[in-house]
Amino acid sequence: MRSSATTTATFCATLVDEWLLCGVEHAVICPGSRSTPLAIAVADRAEFKLHVFHDERSAAFAALGIAKASKKPAILLCTSGTAAVEFHAAVVEADHAQVPILVCTADRPPELQNVGAPQTINQQNLYGDSVRSFVNAPVAENREKNQWRVLAREAWRSSLGLNLNKSPGPVHMNLQFREPLIGVSENLPKQLKPVVAEVVRSRSIWKFDFFKRKRLLRLIKKQRVLVIAGADVSDVGALLQLANKMGWPVLADPRSGARIENNEVVISAMDSMLRDDQFAKSHQPEVILRFGAPLVSKVVNSWLATSKATQIVVTAAPVLIDPEQMTKLHIVSNVNAISNWASKINRFEDRSWLMSWSGAEARAQDAINSALINEVSLSEPAVARAMYRSIPDRSNLFVSSSMPIRDIEWFAAPRDGLQVYANRGVNGIDGVVSTAIGVAISTNRTTFLLIGDLAFLHDSNSLINVVARNIDLRIILVDNCGGGIFSFLPQATSMDSSKFEKVFGTPHNSDLMLLAEAHGLKTTLVTTLEQLLEAMTIEGPQVIQISTDRGENVRVHERINQMVSVAIRNS
Repeated sequence: MRSSATTTATFCATLVDEWLLCGVEHAVICPGSRSTPLAIAVADRAEFKLHVFHDERSAAFAALGIAKASKKPAILLCTSGTAAVEFHAAVVEADHAQVPILVCTADRPPELQNVGAPQTINQQNLYGDSVRSFVNAPVAENREKNQWRVLAREAWRSSLGLNLNKSPGPVHMNLQFREPLIGVSENLPKQLKPVVAEVVRSRSIWKFDFFKRKRLLRLIKKQRVLVIAGADVSDVGALLQLANKMGWPVLADPRSGARIENNEVVISAMDSMLRDDQFAKSHQPEVILRFGAPLVSKVVNSWLATSKATQIVVTAAPVLIDPEQMTKLHIVSNVNAISNWASKINRFEDRSWLMSWSGAEARAQDAINSALINEVSLSEPAVARAMYRSIPDRSNLFVSSSMPIRDIEWFAAPRDGLQVYANRGVNGIDGVVSTAIGVAISTNRTTFLLIGDLAFLHDSNSLINVVARNIDLRIILVDNCGGGIFSFLPQATSMDSSKFEKVFGTPHNSDLMLLAEAHGLKTTLVTTLEQLLEAMTIEGPQVIQISTDRGENVRVHERINQMVSVAIRNS
């Protein structure tokens, strides 16, 4: 059973050509033998920006970062066997975060399945329902030539959520290749009709549902409306303009792009403010209008869930994130459509609801500054607040899960000119460095990464060849020698300290600077805020390490929240 190497090469060249026509720009490839035909087809096209990663898990998260920043699917390719399994974590994150990836796994032909052939596993539906579609492409035959472009086009469409009106996400193409693996392609099949330059999704739920529109109009005429600006707000200007007109406070997630300075509707210290019972009880909204994903703060989300407010969620894709199941009205639309339609509503003259929030926000920001200004040692909230403020305009900030994303959400004061990313699909700490690398590759901008020690260690293979990737990635590494977030949980006080350390604290006892230097990165250990800000100005791949104490970190957070509580009560 020998197939034509020419047919295989032509098949792969056709897939690649069609994806280029669809606007795909990046390909992430891992070394391997069975994937040779598609790897060569990609490498032969200079139009692609080609990125090679030794480790499959790092490769997958890098592709995730590229697609997350560009909003375009990236090609991700590996050989057969456990290499394909290594993609799984990133595929799951891409699924939940609605990020398009063309996941291509090479596979053995049918005659080598279930006979104990090396590097062969069952790769059919390997990622389960985490993909938008799965294609088990058979060994290429010339008689199927006219379907090759259709195969590639449909995979691209599915990744963008254009098939069956789904959300964007990963697509899995399992490609069976028979030896010989190296061939020369012939004339490619005729091209399909051109891809429309701008993809426009038809959202019939919003466009035609008169009753939802009528109900929304009735609800937002209420005076105490509270807006949640979650990740990836499509038009920040339109949202803030609407909120200013209506006198609505906006709880702004840093990832939303709405946390800008000098705008009275923008609220950023909501976590500390709502920890005060008096403030939380006196600021109950009548309507909650959320755009995009929920905030990270458990305090805020619990407060919203227990409020008696009617909750409305607006999302760009037909996917609702609502773990508390409190949403009364889900609208699939965008900020522009809502804002344009709501512009017909008369402006509220009574601004007391907004002023009560914005006044508390100003006092809370002053209290946070006061709590941090006289610190003896550099704390994690101080690091998050200072770096967020000091990163140059037109830069990226990637924030790791666990404590970094919380400290940025809780303590970063409003500012302009910064794009914030995080992996919050399933909130894991795996692949964080790789995803930040992907964002830096995709945007070609200086990218800062705020990350903890365990997440850094978890993805240390991503540092392979990072210096050679021609990216400006500046890693701010907070090292508290273990799992700092667990010190905030009941386990920390209810368990014997030695047992807690072994099971939850999990000190790593590794020299992280030596690890970074082994990969050729510049390293700096800082102990003061001035040293941190100076190190952050150095260009090129580097790691800036700050050592903190987990116990003291809990006390710093408590002090900040207490000072905010006093400030907003004594107004």
